[in-house]
Amino acid sequence: MTNTPPLKTQPTVRSCPFDPPEEYRTLREQEPVAPMTFPDGAAGWLVTQYEDVRTVLSDPRFSSKRLVLRAGADPDDAPKPPPGMFLMMDAPEHTRFRRLLTGKFTVRRMQQLTPAVERIVAEQLDAMAAAEGPVDLVQAFALPVPSLVICELLGVPYADREEFQRNSATIVRLNSTPEEFQQAQIAMREYIHRLVLAKREKPTDDILSEIIESGELADEEVVGVGVLLLIAGHETTANMIALSTMCLLQNPEQLAALRDDPSLMDGAVEELLRYLTVVQFGARRTALEDVELHGQQIKEGSMVVASLASGNRDAEHLADDPDRLDVGRPHSAHLAFGHGIHQCLGQQLARAELKAALSALLDRFPTLRLAVPVDEVPMRDDMLVYGVHELPVTW
Repeated sequence: MTNTPPLKTQPTVRSCPFDPPEEYRTLREQEPVAPMTFPDGAAGWLVTQYEDVRTVLSDPRFSSKRLVLRAGADPDDAPKPPPGMFLMMDAPEHTRFRRLLTGKFTVRRMQQLTPAVERIVAEQLDAMAAAEGPVDLVQAFALPVPSLVICELLGVPYADREEFQRNSATIVRLNSTPEEFQQAQIAMREYIHRLVLAKREKPTDDILSEIIESGELADEEVVGVGVLLLIAGHETTANMIALSTMCLLQNPEQLAALRDDPSLMDGAVEELLRYLTVVQFGARRTALEDVELHGQQIKEGSMVVASLASGNRDAEHLADDPDRLDVGRPHSAHLAFGHGIHQCLGQQLARAELKAALSALLDRFPTLRLAVPVDEVPMRDDMLVYGVHELPVTW
């Protein structure tokens, strides 16, 4: 890379489990586009202000291929992403997948799915109540709800959850060895490939079957799409459910406001998404040409990481104390689902699941509380998707 050698390492240590590292505030104010070394050892630029994050995620001069290109190299010569991995593609390749999938996750379809989500939530809460507490909210509720929903949507047998959840966790864990990461990816692709072959032979009423029957994608592309949707469909939402619950329990005045006025829930979900931003290290892009951003010259081939968590705490965008949780805050656009052509495909599903899960949980267990001191809750500092490994609760 031809830029100035990085002098800093991306901040990762939190002083509060619900806040991004404190150094982000200094970076936003003093060096919003800063040369940086990232947790995996890669070097590039860290972007921390809201508007700059939006620029990086929407400007076609920044590629989603997540490659560090040689200066002057033709991007078309770069290694291709695995088939179906549209998150690592730019237009027009990305457009082909996005156009096909957008119709599967419309607001209308998610509204139609809401009764099924509410049924799944109620069944999990029944089982949780029968356990009589204390229980681990992650295993008893937060993980099963989105896993059951995405399995129902994709046509994946929920009985196989132990296998795909284990491999998914390996893929998003920061300290997985290259061998572990590769083995988990191979295992996920082989698992989805078996499902695709079965659905091609005997279609069922689910999204994978619909994609296959459309005839627009080859089997290996359907496999890649299936892997992405399965991982994203349960990892992020599961951690938002658990972390949101923990956060509300630690902010009793906000919890009380939500219980007193359930109509606040829609806005509360948006506020929790903004405040917690579980995609904790940001979104990576590669500069396809020399770009000036906030006075810094970013050279062609440089890696740029757009910090969603920092952008969501930017006082220039959200003037009313962005470091405070406020479930009654008027809704403003946040970055929790990203921005631009790669904005989260399943965001309406995530919203529906969060609203149903949190509403029913707080209603069913009015005396819900942590079963251990808050500093004993194991946080997912070691994962790309932030949250809690376990959340012991009682009532």
